[in-house]
Amino acid sequence: MTDQELFNRDGFLILRGFCSKAETEKLYRTATEDEAMKKHALDLNDQSGKKTRLSLWFTPGNDVFSYLLRSEKMVSTAAKFLDSDAPVCHFHSKLMQKEPRVGGAWEWHQDYGYWYKNQFLFPDQLISIMVALTPANKENGCLQVIRGSHKMGRLNHGFTGEQVGADLEMVEHALKTMELVYCELDPGDALVFHSNILHRSSANLSEHPRWSIISCYCSQSNLAYNETSNSWKVPVATVPDKAILEWEAGSLSDADFLKKEDDPALKETGWEKEVKTS
Repeated sequence: MTDQELFNRDGFLILRGFCSKAETEKLYRTATEDEAMKKHALDLNDQSGKKTRLSLWFTPGNDVFSYLLRSEKMVSTAAKFLDSDAPVCHFHSKLMQKEPRVGGAWEWHQDYGYWYKNQFLFPDQLISIMVALTPANKENGCLQVIRGSHKMGRLNHGFTGEQVGADLEMVEHALKTMELVYCELDPGDALVFHSNILHRSSANLSEHPRWSIISCYCSQSNLAYNETSNSWKVPVATVPDKAILEWEAGSLSDADFLKKEDDPALKETGWEKEVKTS
């Protein structure tokens, strides 16, 4: 089967060695050292009260992460699996920071369960590409998916902690019917997944971090009627893959990071007004 046929059947695809060792090491080093990334990290509570941390921004710039998300290999991969011939746009990217012993879980959800709130029209024209910056395995809370669950369409979602979670009865039906897959990744591997596939991750109870960057793309023809950012409708200005290692890179200090009060889904939760960023 071709990659497209596998993706259409399963709702996800693992691409081994997508980023080189040198690229991955540079990205991880930047992730742990960039002060803007630390300053704008959001802590979201899972159902048990554990913290899961992410830094999310919208508009690509000239930093090393933007060179990754603008790279020919990322944009061409997104274009291959988006159900559209329209130009590829960057919705947002997020650095997932699941620290040893304390990193919280992500509840069962579909990304379109969140993005439906942004009023994107077409879930088949939204896709995510996760690049592992550290090993991701069962012990440190790798992503779990239910193979083929993207074909169920969007499920009803509610709130568990400060996260949006899918209808658990439907999740249980899916788990009885379809295969649960642990997406174990080595640093540099990529996981491409559909906006409607059910996925979750467990808390990191190991002694090792689990960090990754997830870039979310949409086609320019996929209108969002409740989204205040603008990058989702601007075609990505693609750069060569070599930019990740060879081009001079700036800081993310001027990036348009997400704040809790700006998220249409989180506005409906009872989260505290003081955002913890330390």
